[in-house]
Amino acid sequence: MNHVRVAVIGAGFSGLGTAIKLVQSGRDDFIVLERGPDLGGTWRVNTYPGCACDVPSQVYSFSFELNPDWSHTYARQPEIQAYLLRVAEKYDLRGRVVFNADVTDAQWTGSVWEIETTAGSWTADVLVAGTGGLSEPSFPDIPGLSSFQGTTFHSAEWDHSWTAAGERVGVIGTGSSAVQFVPHVQREAASLTLFQRTASWVLPRIDKEISDGHKSAYRRVPGLQRLVRALVYTRTEIPLIGFRYDRRILKLGEKMGRKLLEEQVSDPVLREKLRPHFDLGCKRVLLSNHYYPALAADNADVVTDRIVQVVSTGVVTEDAAGMRTTHELDALILGTGFTVQDPPIAHKISVDGATLAEHWKRSGMSALHGVAVSGFPNLFFLMGPNTALGHNSVLLMIEAQIDHVVKALDLLDRQGLTAIEPRADVQEAYDARIQRELQPTVWNSGGCNSWYLDEHGRNTVLWPTFTFTYMRQLRDFQASEYVLS
Repeated sequence: MNHVRVAVIGAGFSGLGTAIKLVQSGRDDFIVLERGPDLGGTWRVNTYPGCACDVPSQVYSFSFELNPDWSHTYARQPEIQAYLLRVAEKYDLRGRVVFNADVTDAQWTGSVWEIETTAGSWTADVLVAGTGGLSEPSFPDIPGLSSFQGTTFHSAEWDHSWTAAGERVGVIGTGSSAVQFVPHVQREAASLTLFQRTASWVLPRIDKEISDGHKSAYRRVPGLQRLVRALVYTRTEIPLIGFRYDRRILKLGEKMGRKLLEEQVSDPVLREKLRPHFDLGCKRVLLSNHYYPALAADNADVVTDRIVQVVSTGVVTEDAAGMRTTHELDALILGTGFTVQDPPIAHKISVDGATLAEHWKRSGMSALHGVAVSGFPNLFFLMGPNTALGHNSVLLMIEAQIDHVVKALDLLDRQGLTAIEPRADVQEAYDARIQRELQPTVWNSGGCNSWYLDEHGRNTVLWPTFTFTYMRQLRDFQASEYVLS
């Protein structure tokens, strides 16, 4: 087996950011293992029509590598992918990545990680999982799904050989992906049937084209773009006050959402179907100017009856009276999100024969600072438990985590140590505090069921307060929180 000091899993924002910081810290002995054929992570994989970021583009870049060329307030998928490719080229990262290297097993031997991939085997002193939470599509557990004879695919595995033209298309899911691709599909399809379990809050998407003059000014005066980024960051933090501290602030957003619904949907029956019945923010807030008009179009239908099964020709639903209807379809698109609560990588990482998934099944998914797990030495997560956001750019969190990992490596090197892992008592106290802070938030008690919550109702996904609090928390590495050997 080849040996490296650090093995990084994933070549998206997390993995590429880690590679850059490792080089800048004077470390050259590392590899990046990427299961796909190219760089980009979720922005390489998700290519459905309309795919775009739902946080402002000015905060959706590395802080050390601002992009003066974003085309719009909200960046589109192709330009985010292009940005990552440019960053990789600038920092000469492509040669450090092993492509088509899907990690199948990673075991801690007591001194190193033994890593098996579809492209070979390695050992590493330190393992960094930069796989993110939106990497593995979640498929609904619906009887007969595999029996459907038409075209079917998940939105994260979009079939670009397929066209909606003339097709009777069904869509399952009403989240962040569906709100973007549904208008594109509806415009082409003979008919579109949206199967909705829960209506979501949809707010106007204030998306403006960034002028060539602004781009030119950003290129000539980088400090100007940093100022704009700081202003956008501050504005994007403000909703947290409503989500966490004072829900009266959310009423303004709810008023905007109701106004948009009333303006864009004239049919009172459809409007009532699309009206959310929980507090704004309990589920991820959706931004779109085109979703409601698509659903209000003559060729669209919103079905809120329970899905009973999928048959070869379509989807069978059942209403409150027990009446069943078969919706005949030519294509079925699954916009059903990702396996956030059961990250696949956790099933492949093990210590003493027990996987991290099994460990989390017993104790609940948690990690100290969302980065490291007691009992799993020399393992670091990027975008681990309770580090996703309901209000701002996750890249802020990722950069703080990368710096934390580098500081851990510095400590090991400086003191000639071989292993580091969180103290169990410190991690337990940290997780208990995070869960207490989440209790009053709209994400925990806003009146909905969301992918933020696990089967026991614990929020294992979101950070409970301001991003600057998290960044400050990770700024000073506290060796006393860890077991060192």
